[in-house]
Amino acid sequence: MNDADNAIPDTDPFALFDAWFAEAFESEPNDPNAMALATATPDAFPSVRMVLLKGHDARGFVFYTNAQSRKGGEILANPRAALLFHWKSLRRQIRIEGPLAEVTPQEADTYFHSRPLKSQIGSAASDQSRPLDTRQTYLDRVEALAAQHTVEVPRPAHWTGFRLAPQAIEFWTDRPNRLHERRRFERAADGGWTSSLLYP
Repeated sequence: MNDADNAIPDTDPFALFDAWFAEAFESEPNDPNAMALATATPDAFPSVRMVLLKGHDARGFVFYTNAQSRKGGEILANPRAALLFHWKSLRRQIRIEGPLAEVTPQEADTYFHSRPLKSQIGSAASDQSRPLDTRQTYLDRVEALAAQHTVEVPRPAHWTGFRLAPQAIEFWTDRPNRLHERRRFERAADGGWTSSLLYP
């Protein structure tokens, strides 16, 4: 068997990401922009959770969160992370690693107010990751904010976004008989990319 012609191409990794991401939007039944976000404390204790990709371009990959949450605290203390996209329908994965930087207040405002009003209220009412005595307490806070704000909610200062600037992007695709395929791109000193195939 020779499927070398189907190899993941040595090309611009952003263009390849765009192509795979577009295919995922056609094939995935729910949240094709879902990604696992792995962070760690300065003492190297890791944690991982699912978040949604809300923007990407040559500068990096953007998601939004409460900076006072566990992940927000870990990011602020140790601004490096890894992302993982897994598209089961396509039998593909993309891993991305790199440093994080906070988006501008203008970017955070724009995205926050692009969300449905109920989502704005839910985020503003939540002390994300902190102990909650009963769910009703949270629902009461949501109701109180909804009574105060009928058009839009001021973005809380701690609700922000982060952009991961990739230093490495790795593409993986399923092949028969577990003869899978991987290509890893790494950022070069001149700002370009080097790449190589990896054993699966």
